Amino acid sequence: MHHELKNELASIQSRRWFLRNCGVGMAGLALNSLLAGEKPINAPANPLAARMPHFAAKAKRVIYIFQAGAPSHLDLFDHKQELIKRDGELPPAELLEGYRAAFINPKSALLGTKFKFNRHGQSGIEISELLPNIAKHVDDLCFIKSMQTDAVNHAPAQIMLSTGHSQFGRPSIGAWTLYGLGNESEDLPGYVVLSSAKGTSGGASNYGCGFLPTIYNGVPFRGKGDPILYLSNPKGYDAQTQRSSLDALKQLNQQTMARISDPETASRIQAYETAYRLQTSAPELMDLGSESQVTLDAYNITDPKESNFARNCLLARRLVERDVRFVQLFHEAWDQHGGLDKALPKNCQDTDQPVAALIQDLKDRDLLKDTLVIWGGEFGRTPMAQGSNGRDHHNRAFTMFLAGGGVKGGHVHGATDDFGFNVTENPVHVHDLNATLLHLLGFDHERLTYRFQGRDFRLTDVHGHVVKDIIA
Repeated sequence: MHHELKNELASIQSRRWFLRNCGVGMAGLALNSLLAGEKPINAPANPLAARMPHFAAKAKRVIYIFQAGAPSHLDLFDHKQELIKRDGELPPAELLEGYRAAFINPKSALLGTKFKFNRHGQSGIEISELLPNIAKHVDDLCFIKSMQTDAVNHAPAQIMLSTGHSQFGRPSIGAWTLYGLGNESEDLPGYVVLSSAKGTSGGASNYGCGFLPTIYNGVPFRGKGDPILYLSNPKGYDAQTQRSSLDALKQLNQQTMARISDPETASRIQAYETAYRLQTSAPELMDLGSESQVTLDAYNITDPKESNFARNCLLARRLVERDVRFVQLFHEAWDQHGGLDKALPKNCQDTDQPVAALIQDLKDRDLLKDTLVIWGGEFGRTPMAQGSNGRDHHNRAFTMFLAGGGVKGGHVHGATDDFGFNVTENPVHVHDLNATLLHLLGFDHERLTYRFQGRDFRLTDVHGHVVKDIIA
């Protein structure tokens, strides 16, 4: 027994020496982005192999446009004439019963929107003048005007929307999707993250794998330099040497699997191979040189090398074209506690045209029908003014919209009161939204589970109902 343990220790030490002293280029360094930590897992030989869902799916892939900071539903989607009429007045006392605002005095004066709303499309859905390009696609969009969440500050609310829980440590919806469906791309990660503006207050927890195997973690792609850190080989290290190093490492890992049946090793083998292929596929993906000027103009991209929201929208299309399962865009710029009249139009100017172009591009390429696009932030904004020209956080009611992937186009679900303060029809909690997203991907949210610390966990915890009314 002592002899066997001694041999095993020697084997582990030899593998550590190999990794420490024999450079393996991207596969040895950039893997920190693919495998953020080491945890024991139960996995098949290829933990990222494409898998069938519980039932026929309407959506095969997801583009989640996370407008972090919380866009004002009252100035963009939820037009309230009564609120405009009573601008500057105190809110009704009954409205504030039991209400706690994040920062402002709830008895602050009401603030009606200063922006015009118009009806668009055959559906006649009202959209703010600030979103003229998205407005052209209202008949493709499904608006949920009755969203609710538990958290009232940015970081916990963002994590709540992403993971179904306001505390750190739970898997994100992208990780759950990859865990359930696997990856169809041989050359790219199944879950890619693109950030612009301030990124996200919730940080990496918004795209983390939590207690799921680390292979399901979201992989952030950088806007400048190597898409992933250490993507390029070090000077003097050629492709043949790298391939030989990886082959030797793979052999060592396979020997370990055969000897001690460590299932985590399967994840590592797959990750190293994906990392190796990324050296070619990732730079090609990020290079927009193959895109026409017409396409660049449609997305409002003036400099193809500039990292911004518009470029990320085009990259999202390029990613799903290459069979990436889940693409998440984070754009935190919507936290208008003041200066709403100038900041909100600027945010819309930066995001409106690229989002509209993305929807149209997906339609033109016959991808929208099985690609689910989600647009929204972590909560809404108050009908009461913060200062003279701002809005505070508001978790009782806000708006999100979806497109493609099996949802009804030109449809509005839910409603709020005359002030956009409380939900009055068909409330949709974050848990309900997540249950519905999984349903569109072919999963029963109560059956997609992972056993951790003696309990079967799921994205929706012990909550959530599928919102059947929005499904086509």
